[in-house]
Amino acid sequence: MKSMFKSSKSFMPTYLIIVLNVAVYAYTSALSGNFLLTNISVLRVYGQYNAFVLNGAYWQLFTSMFVHVSIMHILGNMFFLLIFGLRAEEIFSTQEYLLIYFLSGLAGNLLTLLFGPNMISAGASGAIFGLFGACTIYFRRAIGQSIMSALIYASFLLLISTGPDVNFLAHFGGLAVGLLLGYWLAATRKTKVKYEYRYSFATQI
Repeated sequence: MKSMFKSSKSFMPTYLIIVLNVAVYAYTSALSGNFLLTNISVLRVYGQYNAFVLNGAYWQLFTSMFVHVSIMHILGNMFFLLIFGLRAEEIFSTQEYLLIYFLSGLAGNLLTLLFGPNMISAGASGAIFGLFGACTIYFRRAIGQSIMSALIYASFLLLISTGPDVNFLAHFGGLAVGLLLGYWLAATRKTKVKYEYRYSFATQI
């Protein structure tokens, strides 16, 4: 059943994205003068500051996916990106992987606008939730199982990720888009299974 999976190992997007996130964090740390915490003024410029986005700084919807608030923030996100990203590489092509990652992150950032103009947000968690959702539902759909267990599992992870200073809308938006894309890819990708039948007849001498 190899056609169920499309490897992107010739180009490792997970490692590349991790390197980009670490490089951006090093840059914003230098601007902040603090390696442990990103300065609020830096977050307004390179993260997602809703007031700026609503006034035309639409590029922040993208750049904020690579900006993190603190060293613990980036370490946590990169840990889960490594887990879910490498799994996604085993299932999806590079193009599919990047589509899921960036559309999920964008969806989460667009939902973040609902918090109002004073909201400042940053992080890759929306995109990571998208990879998780796509992988989870893809397996259930591809092998013909009920997707309900995937939805329950995804909802559980979403609930336990909530807490103070956590952007729930970004997580929800990323997860929802990941689930939809994973389901669509599984439904449109045809699995070709070849069966071989052999017969043998006993003869008497």
